[in-house]
Amino acid sequence: MTDIHSTAIVESGAELGDNVSIGPYCIVGSRARVGANTRLISHVTIAGRTTIGEGGIIYPFASLGHPPQHLRHKGEETELVIGANVTIREGVTMNPGTVAGGGVTRVGDNGFFMATSHVAHDSHVGNHVIFTNGAVIGGHVHIEDHVIIGGLAAVHQNCRIGRHAIIGGMSGVEGDVIPYGSVIGNRAYLAGLNIVGLKRRGFSRETIHDLRNAYRLLFAYEGTFQERLADVIELFHDKKEVMEIADFAKADAVRGLVTPNRGG
Repeated sequence: MTDIHSTAIVESGAELGDNVSIGPYCIVGSRARVGANTRLISHVTIAGRTTIGEGGIIYPFASLGHPPQHLRHKGEETELVIGANVTIREGVTMNPGTVAGGGVTRVGDNGFFMATSHVAHDSHVGNHVIFTNGAVIGGHVHIEDHVIIGGLAAVHQNCRIGRHAIIGGMSGVEGDVIPYGSVIGNRAYLAGLNIVGLKRRGFSRETIHDLRNAYRLLFAYEGTFQERLADVIELFHDKKEVMEIADFAKADAVRGLVTPNRGG
């Protein structure tokens, strides 16, 4: 049932699921695995130990699994794992991991990666994530579920982006973004909560109200951040969405949090 165009190259050893379609001039390497019902439109290159889940669609000139863009990588056997039902548009690049970073780059299910976006080595990208045109992330970045990264935005290596956060177009993100947060600017600052996204995803008015109140307290002017964080935990200990932000803020991390712009 697999359909391979006469101009495509599928190397010996590649594993193709049922009903896979390989379009004109695609190249699928010997260690690649492509899940059932996945379509490669044309001119797609899949290299190295790359696994793609079921039901994906990959557009021309996407390059998946070529060596990581890291000066210390010396050709070691590393891996790129992409989930199910992922749409990868024209010119997207995704690199495998490095030995120093754990060896695996992971991309979750139901993602939408628009043209020329990039996922770097050792990054972990969650489910239902959208990378808009030209959005890029550096190595070792952790993107949680339902995150949207705006067009031409860039996320620095080792940053964490919490669930349901949104990154404004052309933003340069150098720190960790709290769950439900909205950041914008170069360099990016926290501009509030992703209220539009929360409403679209069915969060209740009560939950949004709690998040707003906790946000105002956490980023108020009075006291230290640790004191305000303790107050948020005490007041909202039974609100799981607020506690998700608190836990995110308490976690050990390489980068500090992105905070509001006090100058504006």
